[in-house]
Amino acid sequence: MRNIACIILFTCLCIVSAAQEKYRYLRTTGKLPMMAYGLGEDRLGGAKMNYIDTNILVKVVDSTAKNYIIQLAKNRTAFLEKSYTKIDTALKLKPYYLTNSWSVKGVEDSFDLVSISMDERLPYKIWMETNPTKIMLELYGVQSNTNWITQLQNVKEVKNIYFNQIEDDVIQVTIDLTHQQHWGYTAAYKNKTLTIKVQHPPTSFSISNMVIAIDAGHGGTNTGASGITTKIREKEYTLLFAKALEKLLIKKGATVIMTRSSDTTIDNKDRVLFLQEQKPRLFISIHLNSSSKKEVQGVSTYYKHVGFRPLSVSILQKMLELELNEFGNVGNFNFTPNAITDFPNCLVEVAFLSNEEDEKKILDPKFHKKVAEKIYSGIKDFLKENKD
Repeated sequence: MRNIACIILFTCLCIVSAAQEKYRYLRTTGKLPMMAYGLGEDRLGGAKMNYIDTNILVKVVDSTAKNYIIQLAKNRTAFLEKSYTKIDTALKLKPYYLTNSWSVKGVEDSFDLVSISMDERLPYKIWMETNPTKIMLELYGVQSNTNWITQLQNVKEVKNIYFNQIEDDVIQVTIDLTHQQHWGYTAAYKNKTLTIKVQHPPTSFSISNMVIAIDAGHGGTNTGASGITTKIREKEYTLLFAKALEKLLIKKGATVIMTRSSDTTIDNKDRVLFLQEQKPRLFISIHLNSSSKKEVQGVSTYYKHVGFRPLSVSILQKMLELELNEFGNVGNFNFTPNAITDFPNCLVEVAFLSNEEDEKKILDPKFHKKVAEKIYSGIKDFLKENKD
């Protein structure tokens, strides 16, 4: 019996050794490493699968000039920029990786904490679904050894959690939520335990005392678009709109966080990291649009995650009261600050700098105040709609 066990162990070690020779194993590093579906790009970058944590073990099977092709599981691959990887000199591969015990508990009046213990920090994909409201998670390169999930009675947002081993090395996790509206979540590893902080709804649905973040798009060396007749710069007028909104929200009793209050260069990933530290309940990013076609005009709102679409719809409906043309409500928008999952967010493209009629409105300080009033009304409608 001991001889058989030794043979099995020797075989496993040989498999691991062969894998180390054939493939390259690296760790993720840097600011918000991002997995992409493919090599296609637009002006905002490639189509994002999702941002993942640092120090995650990835298996490289091929590469392009800028990207590694990583094998998430036997039948799953993704693209990861080479600059977001590092060598782990102390790495000791195992023949397989397992999930262990899980738990779900409430943390004060802030969030529910889902903890998934594993043998290693492995890649994952996480997303929102609606009707019914839930968070979906796929764990890659892992097999289930989870024989219990402990759920405490103090949870307020997680209704239930369960999983299925949908492939030999892929576990799909379902987190059913209590409320119709997604209020955000944060996924990150703590040691080798993947944690998902699921935000509770606000204790009060009044804008008074609510923490709201405002982002004036562009800034500093990133000037944005230019006016068609006056050549005004987008970065200057997004700040004027943002300050008008800040003034109004403070007047209504909100606590306001600004990503910038002056003409400052800020990387979009730095905006995201700053906002994650500040923990607002809502986030609004203000931009001005542009097109190669001068006749294109109007207002539009944008979201990345379907769970945050209601906020963008509420704001668009109010903005249309300004008699702006409707350019639309745009989903799955590939903009870095929209990719944040921690709180509902919306990008507002107020109007087109490339259209003469829209540009005249953008220049008018009275229009800045009107836009602030409509965004405020959209936020208020969104909160009213989701009040229990």
